[in-house]
Amino acid sequence: MISNSPQRSTGRSPETLGDVHCGAKKTNKKKRLRKRKRNKKKVTPELILASNYVHNWAFGCLADDPDKVADRVLFELHCHSSCSDGFLPPSAVVERAHGNGVKVFALTDHDTMAGVSEAMEAARKFDIKVIPGVEISTVYSAREESEIEEPVHILAYYGSCGPARYEELDRVLVAIREGRYLRAREMLIKLSELKMPLEWEHVVKIAGNGVAPGRLHVAQALVEAGYVENLKQAFSRYLYDGGPAYAKGNEPFAEAVVQLICRTGGVAALAHPWALKNPLAIVKSLKAAGLHAIEVYRSDGKLAGFSDLADTYGLVKLGGSDYHGRRGDDEPDIGCVDLPVFDVYEFLKLARSIWYDAMKGMLLNFAEKPVHVNMDELLRFGKLNDDTISEYSPSWLDKEENAAAEFEAIRLKLSHIMRNTSGLQMPVMSG
Repeated sequence: MISNSPQRSTGRSPETLGDVHCGAKKTNKKKRLRKRKRNKKKVTPELILASNYVHNWAFGCLADDPDKVADRVLFELHCHSSCSDGFLPPSAVVERAHGNGVKVFALTDHDTMAGVSEAMEAARKFDIKVIPGVEISTVYSAREESEIEEPVHILAYYGSCGPARYEELDRVLVAIREGRYLRAREMLIKLSELKMPLEWEHVVKIAGNGVAPGRLHVAQALVEAGYVENLKQAFSRYLYDGGPAYAKGNEPFAEAVVQLICRTGGVAALAHPWALKNPLAIVKSLKAAGLHAIEVYRSDGKLAGFSDLADTYGLVKLGGSDYHGRRGDDEPDIGCVDLPVFDVYEFLKLARSIWYDAMKGMLLNFAEKPVHVNMDELLRFGKLNDDTISEYSPSWLDKEENAAAEFEAIRLKLSHIMRNTSGLQMPVMSG
């Protein structure tokens, strides 16, 4: 039995990476110094190494001054926008993250990456680094032919160019979103049978233009119709997994989605495992499929049981607010979870190698087949430049020269293509 009791608080520490952004202005300096003195952690060589690694990736500089070494970092790795079931547009979510001191941000909307480009554009204004992400709806079954299924959500984190083989991922996401429309209609049928009729057009309006309606949109319609007092009550009474108005969609099996994330150059993490009925079996199965990480940290602390589970299966420990921007409901705010720098260090060591290989493959694919479709894959979420390339070195300590040599060869190929190909506008990458 895994305990859901938090081991310790992860309220925002004064010694977070966000407080030591290179060149950032210090405010309330005396107050900060007093807090740091009270909360001072022992600075070890290992902590300096981990902090420098994370700091270099996030800000492009080191923080080897002991007074600037952070044992916790303010990364937001789980939040949603109005592109799925959140209430704020992606740019507003980024602005709120900035206001809360977040320096690295992953937008993880349900079954869509439609908001990532807007988030990345907004992040440039606030000097925030964005990790393109998505939370994919899946089901787990002990046997794939069994009718007993449990909903499981898998987070995918990609490098700044996004997924390799994007079309393969997008086909799966489109199928899930199309299934959401059928699912929402079935939920409305069940609610009507419970004497709580809702108008389909109103639910679609709540979801927004082009957004597949989900349970949260149905819950909001229930609130507005006066059937329940708030969203929490809508879920606890009617829309929880297996509830009287619950309906299944068109979700793929969890193991297949983990493998898909791995094929497309992403890091796969199990979201909110404390909500699962059978977490041990699910983690074991997903680890065999290639799972990289698991959420362990949340706003009220670290869940010791899931931390132990992560250790047992060699999974990186992550967490986030799962922010939706719900109006009037008490939910964790964006940026409320400070992650231990050692866990972020392990995440980035793993992720950068995966993202590096994915980006190299996309560049080589374009170099070998310089067509618009391959260029679009590279530019899906923004511009490509030397800064983008340099961040994909698997280790800035000892493999940088090798990485630079690999990309220099790719640059030469691309330069040759640009001289001999007309009609394609490939961004120039200086050596």
